[in-house]
Amino acid sequence: MSSYWTLLKTPGVARLIGAQLTARFPFGMLSLAFLIHIEALFDSYAAAGLVLAAMSIGQAIAGPLTSRLMGRLGMRPVLIVTMIVCTAAIVVMALVPLPIVGLMVVGFIAGLSMPPIQPAVRTIYPKVVNSRQLTPLFSLDASAQEIIWVLGPVIATFVAIQVSSTAGILLAAFFLVAGGIWFVALPEVGRVRIPRSRRKLGVVLKKPEVLLSTVVGFMLVAACAAVEAGVVAVFGHGSANAGWVLGIFAIGSLIGGLALGHLPIGPWALASRMLIVTLGLAVAGIFLNFWWLSGALLVAGIGIAPSFAVLFGIVSASVKFSDTAEAYGWIGTGQLIGAALGSALAGFAIDHSGAGAAIYVAAGFAALGTIIPALGRRWHPDLRGRDAGPIPDTEPISIQVS
Repeated sequence: MSSYWTLLKTPGVARLIGAQLTARFPFGMLSLAFLIHIEALFDSYAAAGLVLAAMSIGQAIAGPLTSRLMGRLGMRPVLIVTMIVCTAAIVVMALVPLPIVGLMVVGFIAGLSMPPIQPAVRTIYPKVVNSRQLTPLFSLDASAQEIIWVLGPVIATFVAIQVSSTAGILLAAFFLVAGGIWFVALPEVGRVRIPRSRRKLGVVLKKPEVLLSTVVGFMLVAACAAVEAGVVAVFGHGSANAGWVLGIFAIGSLIGGLALGHLPIGPWALASRMLIVTLGLAVAGIFLNFWWLSGALLVAGIGIAPSFAVLFGIVSASVKFSDTAEAYGWIGTGQLIGAALGSALAGFAIDHSGAGAAIYVAAGFAALGTIIPALGRRWHPDLRGRDAGPIPDTEPISIQVS
């Protein structure tokens, strides 16, 4: 823990983590808030899954595009415009009566304009700490973001039940605006300039390390999305138990990140951490009661933040600084496509086979996320004793000869 306190004392680190967590806090609320809101409107988890899938697809398309735009236009202009459009779309979804297709269209716009906070902050990190501190910082960041998943579902469920699902969505929009303004105003956001990439869009995906991280991130988030839908279906939208169970799931991730974050990243690091997630989810569906689900998901959660930390470390050490934002954007895209597919498949599984089916859908995704890095370990960089910072951008310089 002393190493984490040292990191937080580094100038700029604590405020960067605080601001980005606040701006991204709606991510822990919106899925559950929209799931409760749309299921109550249409009495269908499949309908809710389709709307969430549309939003995730919008985010998936925007991820690498908005991240790359930050290298062309600067971070602040891109963040401000996307924040305004996204907030407006979320408010419309909460207040305007729309059919399912209409909600899917507006949800797609909301996803398309989601501010690229995550690629921005992870591009800034190598500029505020030294290379030795970077891997622990990624672990701290992945652990700290679990606050989003601990408190977000609980707050969304509590507000939806005690006030209304509309109020829960509007509260998420407030966090997006407040956190977004705080993040944009930070001096580090103004100081760090992302060099304009000389490569074509998508070329960075040809790097096996980036592709591996993107595919495994897809599987991990698909598993989490399916679990979320399954837990809500187990307890129903009228019970606060769903929020508590999902919060415990996230607490497991927080514990895992802090406990395992200092471990060196070797070729088996990603597969071993994903195996923890797989084992926990595999037993979660045996008994669908509060205590069994809480215990099993607590175990499964222990592998989540460490897996994310490994993903970020792999990318940081494998690409040039000018390509980092786009690479993180593609990883985000993979995760969001995973969220779309996980939500949709879980929704249909619930409607056809019951809540327990969604838990097994999640376990299947996690198992694939374990097998893939095990088979592709030759593309997994060995960062033990290595600099985890991005590769510097270099270019020829002209020399005058007198």
